[in-house]
Amino acid sequence: MKSILSFVFILTIFSASKAQTNQDIINLVHSDSLLLTVNQLTGEVSSTINGSDEIITNREYQNNDLAADYIIERLEGYNNLTIEDQAFNTSGRNVIATQLGKTNPDDIYIICAHYDSVADYCADDNATGVATVLEIARILSEQCLDNTIIYALWDEEEIGLLGANYYATQAALNGDNILGVLNIDMMGYDGDEDNVFDIDVRPIANSVDMATDLENLLTTYTFDLTSTVVNPGTTASDHSRFWNQGYTAVLVGESWENNDQTPFYHSSLDRTSTLDVSYFHELAKFIMAYMVTKGNLVDVDNSVSVSASDISSNDTSGTYQWYNCETNLPLSGETNQVFTPATDGVYKVQVTSGDCIEFSECVIFSTLGLDEFDSAELRVFPNPVIDEVEVSLTSTNQFEVNLYDVSGKLLKQLEDQSDAVQIKMKDLPSGVYFLKINTLDKSSTIKLIKN
Repeated sequence: MKSILSFVFILTIFSASKAQTNQDIINLVHSDSLLLTVNQLTGEVSSTINGSDEIITNREYQNNDLAADYIIERLEGYNNLTIEDQAFNTSGRNVIATQLGKTNPDDIYIICAHYDSVADYCADDNATGVATVLEIARILSEQCLDNTIIYALWDEEEIGLLGANYYATQAALNGDNILGVLNIDMMGYDGDEDNVFDIDVRPIANSVDMATDLENLLTTYTFDLTSTVVNPGTTASDHSRFWNQGYTAVLVGESWENNDQTPFYHSSLDRTSTLDVSYFHELAKFIMAYMVTKGNLVDVDNSVSVSASDISSNDTSGTYQWYNCETNLPLSGETNQVFTPATDGVYKVQVTSGDCIEFSECVIFSTLGLDEFDSAELRVFPNPVIDEVEVSLTSTNQFEVNLYDVSGKLLKQLEDQSDAVQIKMKDLPSGVYFLKINTLDKSSTIKLIKN
């Protein structure tokens, strides 16, 4: 089956789409992405580390360099971050990623979790926390923020909170203006399925106010969650080391206060299969709500509009530079708000407003496309994908599936399909791909993450 109609179609290129509101940002937190990171950190599936296919079999403090390397490589793949591999003793390595605020760079908010463990797997404790920090970094690193965000992954929590203690002590000695520390430790188990979570706090600095700010988010946005504020909260996790230095901090996680913590605590039975994924996802979105609120989005509209003849930036007050996404080079003389491509291609715009620079999504501008499927008609799973992705339609119409790489190159074409189709991707490099699914009267393009 061949496509019949001709329109303009667009493909989003970057792994995090560029949203403009806090709610848009919250909606970008993906359960598939969270779960894949947990599976990679716990050795349930392999991941590419230092150019090789590796399995992280253990994250105990004397044997977790591979996990630290994995975290560093993930963060190095994001924009606008400065990464520090912070050795604090002969075996301990904190991983610190800093996203400098554009307006108030000295006003610092920290989101953190420990990545070490006491046994194999340890999905809930604390691969869930690490996955949430990485997911939030993936999304927020694409945005300009007023205030500085630090994404911190601590080592040697399980043997005395050593990594966080080192960092907090150094921060205090340096006089760092840390306005809030949100520590995540175990956030994936909800045995009674009541969606209750704990906020552990003590009356130190503005920690009680921070807990109140978190609770207020439950009514500002819509979350299927109920909070329990624990005061005085536990000192048995990394946030307490910031309390010791007089900083504002809280712990967010599953409800120990209501005896609803994982029964597989500190054992190799703590595996991904024991997690409540919907609860984990909802809590990750809630934590994102706090971080994007405190980071405070700079008002730059980096979205674009596409017509049959041109692409235009939706920002009306900045300066512009259009790019060819395939070469990642600027297009000479193309500095207007509206860009009329001379040829089909893949394009993006750089928008500059004051000190803030953001790029739009790349778009493929060509002559292929149809009306889109709605979400109930089309299923693409899993996404992210490791080995194989399945595409299925609820209708019995024949369909065509095309797989493109990030530059718009056609890699695979499957025509005249009527049943669910499996596309093998194991041998393709990690990165962003696109599936174009066509019938005679509809078409959709799905962004696909290959890990």
